Amino acid sequence: IGFWCSGSCDYLAGRAFSFISAIDSIGAVPPINESHVEMDAAWALYEAYIKLLTGEVDTALVYGFGKSSAGTLRRVLSLQTDPYTVAPLWPDSVSMAGLQARFGLDSGKWTAEQMAQVALDSFAVSERTDSEKPAKSIDELLARPYFADPLRRHDIAPITDGASAIVLAAGDKARELRENPAWITGIEHRIETPVLGARDLTTSPSTQASAKAATGGDAGSIEIAEIYAPFTHQQLILTEAIGLPSSTKINPSGGALAANPMFSAGLERIGFAAQHIFDGSANRVLAHATSGPALQQNLVAVLEGK
Repeated sequence: IGFWCSGSCDYLAGRAFSFISAIDSIGAVPPINESHVEMDAAWALYEAYIKLLTGEVDTALVYGFGKSSAGTLRRVLSLQTDPYTVAPLWPDSVSMAGLQARFGLDSGKWTAEQMAQVALDSFAVSERTDSEKPAKSIDELLARPYFADPLRRHDIAPITDGASAIVLAAGDKARELRENPAWITGIEHRIETPVLGARDLTTSPSTQASAKAATGGDAGSIEIAEIYAPFTHQQLILTEAIGLPSSTKINPSGGALAANPMFSAGLERIGFAAQHIFDGSANRVLAHATSGPALQQNLVAVLEGK
């Protein structure tokens, strides 16, 4: 392995330089070429991808990890907001997403039934990591109590501890390691203003711009998309922003609504998408990752089999 890059968060762990313990576990003797991002490991993959493009290395290992259960996740994520005007108010991540969902419902952008359908689709392919039970119908889901109006528990990704890893390789090295590699043919990430009141929270222009750059304007031929949507209404926003047709299969893994290990869930989306290239079930797939409050920063990657 020529380069290592990880994604995690000191705020989640509650101590500075928490990623050092992970480096100890992977073995840093003799010294390795290593880097780290203080965000989802999907952005660590982006850094590793750029490293490969320089030609300095031909292999890289990317990993991400997070133990959300160690603290109160919705409170920890408040620290992603503006430190002067927003963070002192401690608006938690679920409440901010609830405001986003309410804007969409009141403006007619989506309905409670559409949100419930997203949860139902996730339940159909995967169990959740928490105690929330699956349902047989939309009506059954809508009969459940609110957690933070208009969000019910099934609208919210479960608290999950976990880690994930991906190996990147360039050129002939990729063919040596795998018979049918998933080639990254496009990858881009964009960010929006941290001022929540300056954004239309019912749309995601950063996702739209990233998707246009990564797909080359051709989202219609995407067969499978793994979208990182920690809330049901966000999947509706992202699907529209990317421009996915109805023929695209979305989140066959169950998505973040099934399991949401912080700082590796975005990397997992890329891994789950790549699996379809490996097994030959798809030839062009898309993966998405998000970071920040209410879909502030978004990354889109396109992978193809060749």
